[in-house]
Amino acid sequence: MSSTQKIASKLPNVGATIFSTMSALASKHDAVNLSQGFPDFTVDPVLIELVNKYMKAGYNQYAPYAGVEALRKVLANKMAKDHGHAYDPEQEVNITAGATQAIATIITATIKEGDEVILFTPAYDCYVPYIQLNGGTPVYVELTYPDYKVDWEQVKKLINHRTKMIVVNTPHNPSATVFKSHDLDKLVEITSGSDILILADEVYEHIVFDEQKHLSISSRPELVERSFIVGSLGKTLHITGWKTGFCMAPEPLMREFRKTHQFMVFSVNTPIQYALAEYLEDEINFEIKQMYESKRDTFLKAIEGSRFKPLHSQGSYFQLLDYSTISDELDVDFAKYLTVEKGIASIPLSVFYPDQKDYKVLRFCFAKGEDTLQKAGELLQKV
Repeated sequence: MSSTQKIASKLPNVGATIFSTMSALASKHDAVNLSQGFPDFTVDPVLIELVNKYMKAGYNQYAPYAGVEALRKVLANKMAKDHGHAYDPEQEVNITAGATQAIATIITATIKEGDEVILFTPAYDCYVPYIQLNGGTPVYVELTYPDYKVDWEQVKKLINHRTKMIVVNTPHNPSATVFKSHDLDKLVEITSGSDILILADEVYEHIVFDEQKHLSISSRPELVERSFIVGSLGKTLHITGWKTGFCMAPEPLMREFRKTHQFMVFSVNTPIQYALAEYLEDEINFEIKQMYESKRDTFLKAIEGSRFKPLHSQGSYFQLLDYSTISDELDVDFAKYLTVEKGIASIPLSVFYPDQKDYKVLRFCFAKGEDTLQKAGELLQKV
């Protein structure tokens, strides 16, 4: 007997993500896949051997729910060295099953019915569903185009007694821009004297270009006490499939984070944590920005002379291309056309806006090998 019970969806407007859609389309048509943000080059064999080492040594049972102590210490030391704030590894650092789980946990632990959360669009697609699942309301501030800057005066006008949190993402996905010092100044100014929380998505913290420096929210004492910092070792070490991230926050915030975390996943892959702790004792393994800057420049060189207009990529491993002189098609349709007819997959930017704002811009991931980037350039030259 079949069930007639129907589930009233809590996310009625959510289907398969654009990343799944475009990757599936790329696979079906054997296209060069610069859509989904994952590297296609190899992981350091040393790191692979370290995981094997800890598996063979018997580190195969549950890790502490906060994470392996050695890894928490390495990450806290790096944060203190880079940004000046010393998080307590015992009470203020937690290893997570990827950065997305950290974001889900933060929002679940803090947002309730009636709370408002300010987001900057185009916004990465995981924030809104978690806000809605927890009864919150997303409030959108559109970044200016084509420089993708924050209009802080608009932010100030939107803040009211229901504002519970502001989500910031720097380096920013999908725009590939980074916060400047004045952005932090404004964030300090508009949240001063309030209880507004900050969720700082800093997963691309080690990928910034052109002599710029990543400015972490944790670098400002006025913001630290109200902020959750989210990072991703998957992004830093091109091991996205290992789903290993972290959260840092002052003890009162972390206490609430851990209450939720322990029931979401309890703990994270044990041998991988031990391997990462040993691997990251050598700080050279955090140094990836030169590699990615070279890949960005290789991709830009490969499309020189094409009809696409590149927007400046300041950080992350994404490059935006404006195709407005090529076609008037909607970006979703044009991205599918490029995949099916021209053999190269990208991500349309309109999917990152609540109203599907379409500036005729596509996002390409350049976290790829030299041959992949050259092939991508050849294909785009023919459009």
